[in-house]
Amino acid sequence: MRPLTLAALLATLGLNAWAAPTWQTISSEPGKRIELDRTSIKREDGNKVQAQGRVILERELIDAKSGAGYRVIEAITRYDCGSRNANTIKRIFKKNENEVIREEEIKGNDLPVRSGTLDDKVLREVCRPPKDSQAELAQKANEAAGQLKQANEALLKKEMANPEKSVGAVKASDSGHAAEGAKGRESSPIPSIRPNLKAAMEAAKEAPAPAPTAKEAPAATKPGTVFVHTSAAPATKARRPSRSEGYMLELAHSEAATQHAHIHWDYEGEGAPDKWAQLDPQNKVCATGQRQSPIDIKDGIKVDLEGIKFNYRPSSFRIIDNGHTVQVAVGDSSISLTGKTYELVQFHFHRPSEEKINGQRFDMVVHLVHKSDEGQLAVVAVLLERGSENPFIQTLWNYMPLEKNVSVEPPGVVVNPLDLLPSARSYYTYMGSLTTPPCSEGVLWLVMKQPVQISGDQINIFSRLYRNNARPIQPTAGRLIKEGR
Repeated sequence: MRPLTLAALLATLGLNAWAAPTWQTISSEPGKRIELDRTSIKREDGNKVQAQGRVILERELIDAKSGAGYRVIEAITRYDCGSRNANTIKRIFKKNENEVIREEEIKGNDLPVRSGTLDDKVLREVCRPPKDSQAELAQKANEAAGQLKQANEALLKKEMANPEKSVGAVKASDSGHAAEGAKGRESSPIPSIRPNLKAAMEAAKEAPAPAPTAKEAPAATKPGTVFVHTSAAPATKARRPSRSEGYMLELAHSEAATQHAHIHWDYEGEGAPDKWAQLDPQNKVCATGQRQSPIDIKDGIKVDLEGIKFNYRPSSFRIIDNGHTVQVAVGDSSISLTGKTYELVQFHFHRPSEEKINGQRFDMVVHLVHKSDEGQLAVVAVLLERGSENPFIQTLWNYMPLEKNVSVEPPGVVVNPLDLLPSARSYYTYMGSLTTPPCSEGVLWLVMKQPVQISGDQINIFSRLYRNNARPIQPTAGRLIKEGR
């Protein structure tokens, strides 16, 4: 891939070529320093902000894809300040601050930002409201009010030149009855300027406190409530505004995105897995990828695999039914493998198990999704089979949300993901992908060999929400599968 030039990087960020990066240290800890480029911050529609950060390592690491050493990893990430999600869209590996080793485009899912992580530190910085935003908005409102006043005065002067046409309009504007006003408007093309001027004045006066857009959460919410944004519903057809109303409507809705009806991905029907690549161009790898997941894990080579170090800790949790599965976010947990640490971002459930083991499916599976500072994903899969009740899962089910896309954070309730793991920690491993759109590849899969038991009643509770939310088995395509001895 062609090395990234400074001009190309700045163009990607929507900046002028002359805007040199201004790096600010966000966090400094043993072994690495985290910095943010203040000039890269780009505010998008609603609550989304795009920014570039970097990790500077004290010792050089070897890039598995290029074989070259690197000490700097830069990442361009889009943050959703409302739902506290992050989505890395580009990553650049450098030998030093100037020499690019490799760059890669990333088409992954939005992932929750956990407190205390690298993304959390950057999110707190980029989501702060800009100091001059209120002044700019007030200026725009004043300019719009002035333009509206001039336009209406011009229309009024033009119409007053013709007394016969203006009589009906003047009577209509002075009348206190709605019927007479409607009759006056039919006899004259002049829009009533009084309500428009009033709206302009009110907008200019209230501009420093902009109204929340459709993507922002309501101001008055119960403590602990987290709003998760999903694909928007089809927009209703609105009345086309008149020319005079256009000024204020444009100001009021400047941040509102046009919504279009579309088919959302699912596990059956029009959004079924075999149609994922057709629903969105970003999902094309779902059909063309050569390292897709899940797979039937068989014919692996038995070797002495390094043990996974589970640094799982008791934590409060947030549980949500996101429309595709039940997902749980916790804090202060990670795994370590081959000298790299992966933070636990979230875990979620599938019924039946997505992966097969030598042709056999299990009743359910839980996928624990981890992410390294470099952005690589590692998923630990724990197979669930029918048996005795699982206390860990029962705690989660006790706080199952009543509605989709509304999360629950039970106060004072703590869980430890360590309780979800089997007693034997031997595992299978292979390189695969996300099992949901956009099916991004390069995911390290770690599938525990020993299943964990879950009761029939607990399976039935999940089945009432999701009877089948498992992607079909994908071709192995000659991939190497390792199995711990």
